[in-house]
Amino acid sequence: MLRRTALAVAVLVAGAVAPVAYADGKKGGGPCDGASMMLSFCAEDSHRTPGAVSRRMGKSATKGGTSAPKCTYEKAVPQPPESNLAMKDGKRRGGKGAVYRVVCPATGRVGTVWIPTGGTPAEPAMDPEVVAQKAVDQMKLAGPAIASPRAAGKYTVGVPLWLWVSKSPTTFGPNTATATAGGVTVTATAKVKRIVWRVGDGSTVTCAGAGTPYKAAYGMKDSPSCGHRYTKTSADEPGGKFRLTATSTWTVDWQVAGGGGEAGQLNEVRQTQAQVAVGEVQVVG
Repeated sequence: MLRRTALAVAVLVAGAVAPVAYADGKKGGGPCDGASMMLSFCAEDSHRTPGAVSRRMGKSATKGGTSAPKCTYEKAVPQPPESNLAMKDGKRRGGKGAVYRVVCPATGRVGTVWIPTGGTPAEPAMDPEVVAQKAVDQMKLAGPAIASPRAAGKYTVGVPLWLWVSKSPTTFGPNTATATAGGVTVTATAKVKRIVWRVGDGSTVTCAGAGTPYKAAYGMKDSPSCGHRYTKTSADEPGGKFRLTATSTWTVDWQVAGGGGEAGQLNEVRQTQAQVAVGEVQVVG
């Protein structure tokens, strides 16, 4: 799943309803309909998106075609801080201008760009999110490297089971890669945001991190970060073991190099399966 996030900005016009202005001189219609309360303008997006599958807002959509989609640009009010990438790009260029939020409904493109006063936005030759996905593909992200429960371990009803994973760039992050396509260069950094454990007995455990490794000194204490207690044995399960699934959600932050400070965020999901034997042996962790 991919999701691009950006600062949502609405510019309210005090005392009057501001008309929508278009960079190509056209009047209202298309994706700018209903935007009369925002300082917005539209421009023909000059790039053509190659065939690709983009997952946005939990849905899948195939991107492709030859028609030029329209994009809307909304001036950020208030303007972002000096640390904002688009703002930095504007300061580097010098002169007057402002940071705008760009939204391209047909391609799902969302980002922020610096636009000089009186200027029109320069569209990249390729959707930056497509390039960001190419960077993600280079990372070879994998499912969680489950350290506990151990494959050879046997666990006990009512005894704390500490859940944790081993960390590496491909299984937990951070992982950084750069890709270039169509004249657009994007650097992406991925790291695991959360891991959801389906432990096989109908329970689900959601953990914000990798979990805490168990030590004998902890005794019968519950894990402070990620754990579970089984209430029944796995004797009646196929093979005498519960089937466990650990699903990691990766957050991928990306930014365009020399592209007006445009940045965004994607989500990737990976999964690992294991089996857990739950019986009468008193072993913790």
